[in-house]
Amino acid sequence: MDWVSPENVIAVLTALLGVVVTFAVLAIERRVPRRKRVGYRVQLDTPVGDRVTRLFNGRTDMADATLVLLRIENDGGVSIGREDYNQENHGLTVRFTRRKVEVAAASQAPFDSDALVTTDSEIKLPKVPLNPGDYFKVLVLLTGGAAKDGITVTGPIRDGGADGGVHVNHSATFDDKPPRFSTAARRLTVALTVCVVALASIIVFRGDVPPPIGCARGTLTVTGSTAFEPVLSDVARQYERDCAGATVVVDARGSTAGIRTLADAGAEHGKGSPALIALSDGPKPDGYPQLRDTRVAVSLFTLVLNDGIPLDNLTLENIRALYRGDITNWRTLGGPDLPVRLVSRDADSGTREVFQRRVLGRNEPANSSRNCAAKDDPEAVVIRCELDSTEQVLSTVASLPGALGYTELRSGTGLKGLHRIAVDGRRPQVDELGSSPYPYREIEYAYTWGQPAPGSLTSSFLVYLGRGGGQDVVAGHGHLPCATPKGLRICGEG
Repeated sequence: MDWVSPENVIAVLTALLGVVVTFAVLAIERRVPRRKRVGYRVQLDTPVGDRVTRLFNGRTDMADATLVLLRIENDGGVSIGREDYNQENHGLTVRFTRRKVEVAAASQAPFDSDALVTTDSEIKLPKVPLNPGDYFKVLVLLTGGAAKDGITVTGPIRDGGADGGVHVNHSATFDDKPPRFSTAARRLTVALTVCVVALASIIVFRGDVPPPIGCARGTLTVTGSTAFEPVLSDVARQYERDCAGATVVVDARGSTAGIRTLADAGAEHGKGSPALIALSDGPKPDGYPQLRDTRVAVSLFTLVLNDGIPLDNLTLENIRALYRGDITNWRTLGGPDLPVRLVSRDADSGTREVFQRRVLGRNEPANSSRNCAAKDDPEAVVIRCELDSTEQVLSTVASLPGALGYTELRSGTGLKGLHRIAVDGRRPQVDELGSSPYPYREIEYAYTWGQPAPGSLTSSFLVYLGRGGGQDVVAGHGHLPCATPKGLRICGEG
């Protein structure tokens, strides 16, 4: 029997032990309800008094200042998503009895401190997805009360039970004794450890370690959408960390340029699929029947306006009139006396193609300016320029008075000199996808030349991006993965 080898025998024994443990866990879970739970604890609550007064130029009202450090964590057995928070505009609320919030900052958090909304005695926390064991911290400077005055965190959280899913938990102190394992648990743990160590030792000393299951070795190039480039770069780095021997090169050139690059590479490659994936904001143009698509995520886009124009909302008809050239000065819409300057992407851009199809309902006007500030064509009805990348559009809109442009949603945040604007009073919100009429959104497609071979790096990375470990990265960048229940419905509708 060729299969009888030391590593196979140990692997079978480990698998059998794993099956026994799995059925035992399932039996326990049938008796224990699975709830979504958020625990919080106060790790620091101390007066700082005169030390803070000196930092605030001698403000006398800081003499009773206190400093609080809160730890918020998922201490349940079920992941919590943004949709599980039942508050409309925020996730959890922190309340301080008899104390006033002066300033708050997030620590070890997947969001910026700017996302914290503070009032006199409350902090509203954003909707933060938390896997079991995940946590973040909030550091707060308060005045007006004493240390140890009441601190509460409230939800509610969907499926959180009678207490709303939010409760106080406690960290172990040095005097606490750890719980003792039963004899059976100790024996099972030792047996599993011995099996795993023996199997790992055999594999290591044999010297022919295969890549982890689902991984592949080699070099892959990912091209296409510049709007999706931040996601691809992060997923590529994570894949390389998870899958030794793989190199993923991200070379974003624009959606249409990426499609053409893939088509040319496929035609030159001959049989099979080249190690190349092209990402596109929206479906590919006609004329590329050999390309096979995989729907990855739903992306939101936004219009951005120079801060010198104090408008926060444009109607769909306003936008179309601006790009037709019917409105050439911002004073027509109640803004200052400044000419309208349209900063657009080049013809290879998927972001531009989505804007034309979903918002304008027609093509943008012809390019009339090389410097984006003045017309090169005196017959043109509006000043409009074309740039090669999202970064160029954002920097130009931020520095050029009267400039209007567009970008992928996450790229338009945290930048000085420009602001995002609503369309018909609606803003791009991932949580509202599928229910909001906000028009500027599109499905992100990944294209390959035909069907990539099973086990190839191309096939492995596609699975990783759409349904594997890369899915959390996609969601973390503000996109809705197509493989989620909500994403399946929206991506299926197109």
